[in-house]
Amino acid sequence: MSLNIVLLEPEIPQNTGNIARTCAASGAALHLIEPLGFSIDEKAVRRAGLDYWSKLSLFVYGSIEDFFEQNHTGPYFFCSTKAKKTYADVSYPSGSYLIFGKESSGIPEELLLKHPENTIRIPMKPEMRSLNLSNAVAVVAYEALKQQDFKGMETKGELHNHSWSEAPKHLFD
Repeated sequence: MSLNIVLLEPEIPQNTGNIARTCAASGAALHLIEPLGFSIDEKAVRRAGLDYWSKLSLFVYGSIEDFFEQNHTGPYFFCSTKAKKTYADVSYPSGSYLIFGKESSGIPEELLLKHPENTIRIPMKPEMRSLNLSNAVAVVAYEALKQQDFKGMETKGELHNHSWSEAPKHLFD
Protein backbone atom coordinates (compact mmCIF):
# COMPACT_ATOMS: atom_id res chain seq x y z
CA MET A 1 0.00 0.00 0.00
CA SER A 2 1.22 3.47 -0.79
CA LEU A 3 -0.89 4.88 2.05
CA ASN A 4 -2.43 3.60 5.29
CA ILE A 5 -5.29 5.27 7.14
CA VAL A 6 -5.49 4.34 10.83
CA LEU A 7 -8.56 5.07 12.97
CA LEU A 8 -7.97 4.75 16.70
CA GLU A 9 -11.21 3.67 18.39
CA PRO A 10 -13.64 5.26 15.90
CA GLU A 11 -17.08 5.91 17.37
CA ILE A 12 -19.36 6.99 14.51
CA PRO A 13 -20.16 4.40 11.84
CA GLN A 14 -21.02 6.98 9.16
CA ASN A 15 -17.59 8.58 9.49
CA THR A 16 -15.87 5.21 9.19
CA GLY A 17 -18.07 4.37 6.19
CA ASN A 18 -17.07 7.60 4.45
CA ILE A 19 -13.42 6.96 5.26
CA ALA A 20 -13.69 3.38 3.98
CA ARG A 21 -15.05 4.74 0.69
CA THR A 22 -12.15 7.22 0.46
CA CYS A 23 -9.72 4.36 1.09
CA ALA A 24 -11.36 2.13 -1.53
CA ALA A 25 -11.34 4.95 -4.11
CA SER A 26 -7.72 5.89 -3.45
CA GLY A 27 -6.22 2.46 -2.87
CA ALA A 28 -5.29 3.25 0.74
CA ALA A 29 -5.53 0.51 3.37
CA LEU A 30 -7.84 1.09 6.34
CA HIS A 31 -6.66 0.03 9.80
CA LEU A 32 -9.24 0.05 12.62
CA ILE A 33 -8.12 -0.16 16.24
CA GLU A 34 -10.68 -1.47 18.72
CA PRO A 35 -12.85 -0.84 20.55
CA LEU A 36 -15.13 0.33 17.75
CA GLY A 37 -18.35 2.20 18.46
CA PHE A 38 -20.23 0.00 15.96
CA SER A 39 -20.19 -3.41 14.27
CA ILE A 40 -18.41 -4.15 11.00
CA ASP A 41 -19.84 -7.65 10.58
CA GLU A 42 -21.11 -8.59 7.11
CA LYS A 43 -24.78 -7.97 7.98
CA ALA A 44 -24.08 -4.47 9.36
CA VAL A 45 -21.96 -3.58 6.35
CA ARG A 46 -24.67 -4.74 3.92
CA ARG A 47 -27.34 -2.86 5.85
CA ALA A 48 -25.28 0.34 5.61
CA GLY A 49 -25.11 -0.07 1.82
CA LEU A 50 -21.32 -0.21 1.73
CA ASP A 51 -21.11 -1.93 -1.65
CA TYR A 52 -17.46 -0.93 -2.04
CA TRP A 53 -16.46 -2.64 1.26
CA SER A 54 -15.20 -5.67 -0.71
CA LYS A 55 -12.76 -3.39 -2.58
CA LEU A 56 -11.21 -2.25 0.69
CA SER A 57 -7.97 -3.48 2.26
CA LEU A 58 -9.13 -3.67 5.87
CA PHE A 59 -7.18 -4.58 9.02
CA VAL A 60 -8.59 -4.68 12.55
CA TYR A 61 -6.51 -4.68 15.76
CA GLY A 62 -7.47 -5.32 19.37
CA SER A 63 -5.38 -2.43 20.69
CA ILE A 64 -2.92 0.29 19.71
CA GLU A 65 -0.12 -1.96 21.00
CA ASP A 66 -1.25 -4.74 18.61
CA PHE A 67 -1.25 -2.23 15.76
CA PHE A 68 2.33 -1.08 16.42
CA GLU A 69 3.55 -4.67 16.91
CA GLN A 70 2.18 -5.65 13.49
CA ASN A 71 3.12 -2.42 11.67
CA HIS A 72 6.53 -1.44 12.99
CA THR A 73 8.01 0.08 9.83
CA GLY A 74 6.20 3.45 9.72
CA PRO A 75 6.53 6.28 9.10
CA TYR A 76 3.63 7.33 11.29
CA PHE A 77 1.88 10.70 11.22
CA PHE A 78 -0.41 11.58 14.11
CA CYS A 79 -3.22 13.96 13.15
CA SER A 80 -4.27 16.25 15.99
CA THR A 81 -5.50 19.78 16.62
CA LYS A 82 -2.68 20.00 19.22
CA ALA A 83 0.12 19.80 16.64
CA LYS A 84 2.45 22.69 15.75
CA LYS A 85 3.11 21.55 12.14
CA THR A 86 0.48 21.45 9.43
CA TYR A 87 -0.18 18.45 7.22
CA ALA A 88 1.41 20.37 4.32
CA ASP A 89 4.71 20.83 6.22
CA VAL A 90 5.78 17.19 5.97
CA SER A 91 6.67 14.66 3.27
CA TYR A 92 4.71 11.42 3.07
CA PRO A 93 6.74 8.55 1.63
CA SER A 94 5.00 5.51 0.20
CA GLY A 95 3.71 3.28 2.98
CA SER A 96 3.01 6.15 5.40
CA TYR A 97 0.49 5.63 8.21
CA LEU A 98 -1.89 8.53 8.90
CA ILE A 99 -3.28 8.03 12.40
CA PHE A 100 -6.52 9.72 13.52
CA GLY A 101 -8.11 9.54 16.97
CA LYS A 102 -11.68 8.95 18.01
CA GLU A 103 -14.24 11.64 17.32
CA SER A 104 -14.89 12.59 20.95
CA SER A 105 -11.31 13.00 22.18
CA GLY A 106 -8.73 12.50 19.43
CA ILE A 107 -5.41 10.75 19.94
CA PRO A 108 -4.30 10.39 23.58
CA GLU A 109 -1.85 13.15 24.48
CA GLU A 110 0.76 10.72 25.84
CA LEU A 111 1.01 9.18 22.36
CA LEU A 112 1.37 12.62 20.75
CA LEU A 113 4.12 13.57 23.22
CA LYS A 114 6.14 10.53 22.11
CA HIS A 115 6.00 11.69 18.46
CA PRO A 116 6.02 15.52 18.38
CA GLU A 117 7.95 15.71 15.07
CA ASN A 118 5.36 13.56 13.33
CA THR A 119 2.28 15.19 14.79
CA ILE A 120 0.39 17.30 12.24
CA ARG A 121 -2.73 19.45 12.07
CA ILE A 122 -5.13 20.94 9.56
CA PRO A 123 -5.22 24.74 9.82
CA MET A 124 -8.60 26.21 10.76
CA LYS A 125 -10.11 29.23 12.44
CA PRO A 126 -9.15 29.43 16.13
CA GLU A 127 -12.74 29.32 17.36
CA MET A 128 -13.34 25.95 15.67
CA ARG A 129 -12.67 22.75 17.62
CA SER A 130 -12.06 20.41 14.68
CA LEU A 131 -13.21 19.18 11.30
CA ASN A 132 -15.42 16.14 10.88
CA LEU A 133 -13.21 13.04 11.02
CA SER A 134 -14.02 11.83 7.51
CA ASN A 135 -13.28 15.28 6.07
CA ALA A 136 -9.98 15.48 7.97
CA VAL A 137 -8.92 12.07 6.66
CA ALA A 138 -9.71 13.10 3.08
CA VAL A 139 -7.76 16.37 3.36
CA VAL A 140 -4.58 14.75 4.72
CA ALA A 141 -4.82 11.57 2.64
CA TYR A 142 -5.09 13.44 -0.65
CA GLU A 143 -2.11 15.62 0.23
CA ALA A 144 -0.10 12.45 0.82
CA LEU A 145 -1.40 10.92 -2.41
CA LYS A 146 -0.57 14.11 -4.32
CA GLN A 147 3.00 13.99 -3.01
CA GLN A 148 3.17 10.40 -4.27
CA ASP A 149 1.99 11.57 -7.74
CA PHE A 150 -1.35 9.77 -7.28
CA LYS A 151 0.43 6.50 -8.04
CA GLY A 152 -1.96 3.87 -9.40
CA MET A 153 -4.87 6.32 -9.59
CA GLU A 154 -6.69 7.68 -12.61
CA THR A 155 -5.81 11.36 -12.87
CA LYS A 156 -7.46 12.44 -16.13
CA GLY A 157 -11.13 12.37 -16.99
CA GLU A 158 -12.78 12.76 -20.36
CA LEU A 159 -15.45 15.25 -21.34
CA HIS A 160 -17.92 14.23 -23.99
CA ASN A 161 -18.85 16.80 -26.59
CA HIS A 162 -22.63 17.04 -26.19
CA SER A 163 -24.73 19.94 -27.28
CA TRP A 164 -26.42 22.07 -24.61
CA SER A 165 -29.65 21.42 -26.49
CA GLU A 166 -29.36 17.77 -25.37
CA ALA A 167 -29.21 18.77 -21.68
CA PRO A 168 -32.35 18.20 -19.59
CA LYS A 169 -34.67 21.20 -19.78
CA HIS A 170 -34.86 21.59 -15.96
CA LEU A 171 -31.21 22.67 -15.89
CA PHE A 172 -32.20 25.93 -17.59
CA ASP A 173 -35.43 26.72 -15.71
